[in-house]
Amino acid sequence: MSVQIAPHVILLEKFMHAVGLVKDGHVMIPNHVLYTWLVMLILIALAWVATRNITLVPKGVQNFWEIVVGGLEDFTVSTMGEHGRTVFPLLITLFIFILFCNFVGLVPGGMAPTANLNTNAAMAIIVFIFYNLVGIKMHGKGYIKQFTGPVAWLAPLMFPIELLSHLARPLSLTVRLFGNIFGEELVLILFFALLPVIATLPMYFLYSLVDTIQAFIFFMLSMIYLKLAFEEAH
Repeated sequence: MSVQIAPHVILLEKFMHAVGLVKDGHVMIPNHVLYTWLVMLILIALAWVATRNITLVPKGVQNFWEIVVGGLEDFTVSTMGEHGRTVFPLLITLFIFILFCNFVGLVPGGMAPTANLNTNAAMAIIVFIFYNLVGIKMHGKGYIKQFTGPVAWLAPLMFPIELLSHLARPLSLTVRLFGNIFGEELVLILFFALLPVIATLPMYFLYSLVDTIQAFIFFMLSMIYLKLAFEEAH
């Protein structure tokens, strides 16, 4: 699903028109994909800056990333135990990617890739597949008890309920993030249309906080699903 709101999403779309990457008057690459690539380039550049001159006493960009990554890693391990270190690379990647995707939507003429269902669904499906693979690797055939319960005679009742519960997880991750970020972009468009740019500055502070919280919620829910996959079924 792709929702276009003009004139908010214009910068990269205009660039694609300028370089001739259009077909029948339409850009050949969807806007959310273009802005996803932009976020990837930004993160690659920041990673290069942070790691090109690593020092024992961190400073600048290196210090910022060490605080963010180190703090979230400690939080993950304190919640999940030492198993959390093995899955933390995926969790921190999701958090940082979602955070920067959200922030790109705050730039005038930009679009948050997370305001598109396709981007969020892709991440949610990755989480869904990953935590089930982790559970199978950890428990083998015993992982089926996550769906059937520990008592065999309850299995016919528990299995459809648990199956629906697990299938609802990626849907919940997708729709929650989409709804919040898409709604945020709609409000910003209205403010830009009705008020001077300076009058929207308080909204930027508020939505910067909201964007961070939404990235953390996706991070935390993914962590909880992984934690449940690590645990024995009861």
